[in-house]
Amino acid sequence: MHPSFRLDSPEPTTTEPFAPGALYEIKIDTNGDAIADICYSVQFASSEDGKQAATVRRIQGARASGVGEDGEVIVEQAPVSVAREALVTKAAGCCFFFGWRSDPFFFDVNGNFNQMQFTGDDFFTDKDVCSIVLELPNSALGTNAVGIWARTVDKTADGWIQADRGGRPLQAVFLPARRERNTSAETPQMIIASSACSLTNWNTRAATRRRTPKASRERCCQTFSPMILAARFPFRTMAGR
Repeated sequence: MHPSFRLDSPEPTTTEPFAPGALYEIKIDTNGDAIADICYSVQFASSEDGKQAATVRRIQGARASGVGEDGEVIVEQAPVSVAREALVTKAAGCCFFFGWRSDPFFFDVNGNFNQMQFTGDDFFTDKDVCSIVLELPNSALGTNAVGIWARTVDKTADGWIQADRGGRPLQAVFLPARRERNTSAETPQMIIASSACSLTNWNTRAATRRRTPKASRERCCQTFSPMILAARFPFRTMAGR
């Protein structure tokens, strides 16, 4: 989730870990078509004392590809952690965590922006990130390989608008097109389709004579797409599930 600190200001990015009213969705594709078949959505509410609580919903089937503002409520009023203690909520065979955690990423950010003059200083050593963690039983996702991604949607006067999305870590490295166009609102299928088309530009003159079929390019892009995190179940967690 968003960092607690910004480069152009010493002030925290926000006093609240999560945007009240927005939807934080985890999408799961169970049949390899890059369309969500299961959705877990998290929505936060703030109280007068400044504390936040989370409601988690699960949607399965055709509606999972839409906005997850309805669906089966899995947990309500789960506390958000804003201090050192990790507040974990357990419900329906699942474990949930929401809140600030220490950022594990290491990088000399200032050195990077100083013409690559690195000093070994870890910019993130005292920084936090807003985290959403869901631990689910294997039975909740089935036995096939799945594709997982997340997105944030905001409620506006025009309805729900996708504000950001992500799959694999460091996805911005593999999506230089973000500098040229706003890709925050794109879906996995849109990313895969546009990436498959761009592969034709990488062909050499000799390879052009036997250009890779579109279906093969799309399969390649889906496999390596930074938009989708591939996983195979069942697997064993620390809890043995």
